[in-house]
Amino acid sequence: MKRKLIAAVGVVGMMVGVAACGNGGDDKPKADASGGAKEITVWVMDGSAPKAWLDEVNKEFSAKHPGVTVKVEEQKWTGIQEKVTTALSENTPPDVLELGNTQTAGYAVTGGLADLTGDKAKLGADAWSKGMMASSEIDGKLYSAPWYAANRVVVYDKKAFAKAGVTPPTTRDEWVAGLEKLKAADPASQPIYLPGQSWYVLAGFIWDEGGDLAVKDGGKWKGQLSTPQAASAMDFYKKLQSFSTAPKDKDEATPQQSTDIVPKGGVASWIGLGWEAGGAEKALKDAGKEADFGYFPIPGKTADKPGTVFLGGSNLAVAERSKNKELAKEWLALAAGKDQMTKYAAETKGALLPNQAGANFAPAPGSFAEAMAKAGANGKITPVTAGWANVETEPNPIKEFMTKVLKGEDAAKAGADADKEIANRINK
Repeated sequence: MKRKLIAAVGVVGMMVGVAACGNGGDDKPKADASGGAKEITVWVMDGSAPKAWLDEVNKEFSAKHPGVTVKVEEQKWTGIQEKVTTALSENTPPDVLELGNTQTAGYAVTGGLADLTGDKAKLGADAWSKGMMASSEIDGKLYSAPWYAANRVVVYDKKAFAKAGVTPPTTRDEWVAGLEKLKAADPASQPIYLPGQSWYVLAGFIWDEGGDLAVKDGGKWKGQLSTPQAASAMDFYKKLQSFSTAPKDKDEATPQQSTDIVPKGGVASWIGLGWEAGGAEKALKDAGKEADFGYFPIPGKTADKPGTVFLGGSNLAVAERSKNKELAKEWLALAAGKDQMTKYAAETKGALLPNQAGANFAPAPGSFAEAMAKAGANGKITPVTAGWANVETEPNPIKEFMTKVLKGEDAAKAGADADKEIANRINK
């Protein structure tokens, strides 16, 4: 899903194996043991970085470090975790590499990533988004720089909303009231399409209640789905889901809501990512139908702040075994700094959130990017620990918890069962 998210925002292809070189200058680094010029290798994922932006980063880096070559290698998301694990264990790993923000902790705790805590000032860490930076820090130490993120918003059919006299809500109560009006205006349609296992959406509701998916207690992690906060979040999710005919035992990808459900019609609103909105629009147009979507942040409990959302994205890290660690840190500081992040946001046209508010692209009014930026300001990530990846593997205990509650089981009981499984997995 991450690959689709990036690919669908219209980012141009990557620059693979491009070298940025220069000559002269007092700060020219010494040649390596083989007598050749210094070279750093940067791994970035398929579709993450526009070519024009990489050209600019490497041009600036080259001007500061004449004689240094930057070799950029594009990687595919499929199988990347195994490939990165192997690379970090070797003596010649990539110097800088992109990592999914929920994957970073796993590589850090095994010693694969360089400790960047002492480089915070040089990297400009004070300006980074706190929500994004959370995935870069483990036990008070910094192991990567946040790069970009994306989050979900509510996508709605403007005609359906206008017919029902509904305007984009700013609170949960307004949201539910609007769904009731949509149902009354067109009983045959779904006011919202919300499958029973959209757990990233539920995570936001849990965070809104002051809870979490798991917490660390006495050196061990404990699941938190049996808490009153999770029960309250699930109550609200259940209320929203009652307006949908979506299956209670499936997630948003099975079937894919954006291409398999929305284009068939009869859906007034749904919650999705940017690539999903783009995919739905294309599918509708290909079918000869009109696509007229509007967007708004998932509402919060009060109008002063939108609902909390999961920030999915990527970080940039330096390999612990890098032979050019200082140069790698300088490339990282440049790429993750305000000037280059501002250019990055412009190149991606606001489809991705840069790592700091000062670099945000000014999106068009009423666009998905505008709604995403508003929502992203109140973003969080899943628990930062290497074991979290085990929780997300199927069958996902969070999804199973949701289905049980939606089918009538007591939330505390279903949550207790889920917490046991989460603890078993997360502490491995």
